[in-house]
Amino acid sequence: MNKHAPNPEPIPFIDIAAQRRRLGGAIDAALARVLAHCQFIMGPEVFALEAELAAFCGARHAISCASGTDALLLALMAKGIGPGDAVFCPSFTFCATAEVAALLGATPVFVDVDADTFNIDAASLVLAIDTAKSLGLKPKAVIPVDLFGLPADHNAVLAAAKAADLFVLDDAAQAFGATYKDRKLGALTHACATSFFPAKPLGCFGDGGAIFTDDDGLADAIKSMRVHGHGADKYDNVRIGLTARLDTIQAAILIEKLKIFPDEIAARNRVADRYAEGLADVVGVPKVPAGSTSVWAQYTIRVANGRRDHLAAKLKAEGIPTAIYYPIPLHRQQAYKHFPVGEDGVEVSERLSGEVISLPMHPYLDKPTQDRIISAVRRALAG
Repeated sequence: MNKHAPNPEPIPFIDIAAQRRRLGGAIDAALARVLAHCQFIMGPEVFALEAELAAFCGARHAISCASGTDALLLALMAKGIGPGDAVFCPSFTFCATAEVAALLGATPVFVDVDADTFNIDAASLVLAIDTAKSLGLKPKAVIPVDLFGLPADHNAVLAAAKAADLFVLDDAAQAFGATYKDRKLGALTHACATSFFPAKPLGCFGDGGAIFTDDDGLADAIKSMRVHGHGADKYDNVRIGLTARLDTIQAAILIEKLKIFPDEIAARNRVADRYAEGLADVVGVPKVPAGSTSVWAQYTIRVANGRRDHLAAKLKAEGIPTAIYYPIPLHRQQAYKHFPVGEDGVEVSERLSGEVISLPMHPYLDKPTQDRIISAVRRALAG
């Protein structure tokens, strides 16, 4: 038999089932407790989870909500972001980062990213602030994204933001649990949003999210806005709000998952190290700057010379899935192409969109399976 013949056994891109098997009994018991007390909306597990999340990352407040997008939206709403305001965000990210600004009538202004980290370039942000002013917009906020699990250069972003008096909302949807300068994401910026979508490093069994902040006033406003802007009670509406609560069942699941989260982060880093060792000489592997750690929501490599599609096809033939985050940068998408771009352009975002491809990544990716992936990548690019 040809030792290079495709293996028919497919490999999962993210193996949520393996985690489910590990947690099976604990999850079932957690769900049973909720089913017994029947407090499905804002039950005790919601508040227990918020306390544990705040303790985990060192933030004063953790406010759970219905999704990562709602987390971003609620934070901007609480700051009164609206028409005439400029909200700066990278073009190389998922649409939700810009979507929340547009939903509020504000103007997303697209900023380029760093070629090594894929995260927002603070120098490009400074130029984009000037662009916004020249267009008659009021610079109000910046949303750095911790892409693929790696923290942005928050000190550089905060310095640029301070000079322009910008609210800094960290989009840590892919990176909760990562560290920057030996501090966990959550309390590094004015506010931090994350997602508990099932495929995220810390994910529930549906949609969910959270906002972190040390600002007591901001936290109070967000807690009000996630339940229709309530005041003293639900019929005393003091703000315009949303229905953006986290279901109790999802909170119960997340409490159990948080218990094994540090172990899973360590496992993800072992997988990333093996990928780097096996692939660094044939593709562009991701780099983690000194002083930071990643939670590796995705393991994203760069394949130059137009060979990405060739690689994806070869791997697919061997039962190895891949994904492309993100094939079209936001500034070129139909819904966003009329919004402004910083004066230095977004050349790096354009280039990355044509080169990046993500390989299977999760804490339960064993060495033999990973060796199979590495070997297949090397074979595909050798010809």
